[in-house]
Amino acid sequence: MKLNKRRFGIIGEKIAQSFLLNNDYEIIDTNFYTKRGEIDIIASQDKCIIFVEVKTRSNLKYGTPAMAVNNVKKRHMRTVAKIYLQLNKLQNSDIRFDVVEVYIINGKCKINHIKEIM
Repeated sequence: MKLNKRRFGIIGEKIAQSFLLNNDYEIIDTNFYTKRGEIDIIASQDKCIIFVEVKTRSNLKYGTPAMAVNNVKKRHMRTVAKIYLQLNKLQNSDIRFDVVEVYIINGKCKINHIKEIM
C-alpha cells in the first residue's frame, strides 16, 4: 500500500523527533503554524533553540531532501522563527536552523542531520 505524501511526511517527522530525542535534544514544539509558514520541529539543546525542517524521501529522483529547502523556504523559516520567538518572549535566545533528512527506501531508514543551514 502506497502512503500519501502528507502521511509519509508525518512518519518522517516522527522519525526525526525520535532521532533528536535520542541525541539529547528537547522537543519544545512541533508543527508550529502561522499564516507565514510552518516549522516542523522546534527543539533545544545547550541553551540554543533549533528550528528544524524535516524532509522525507523514498528516492533521490529529485535530488537530496535538503535541496528542497530553497531560499524561499529559508526566508519563511526565518519569518516563522521570529514570530515564535516574539510570542514566547525568547527574542534574546541563541537560535539555529537545521534540516533533518529522512530517507525511507526499500523499508530501510537513514537519517542525515544538517546543522546551521543558514
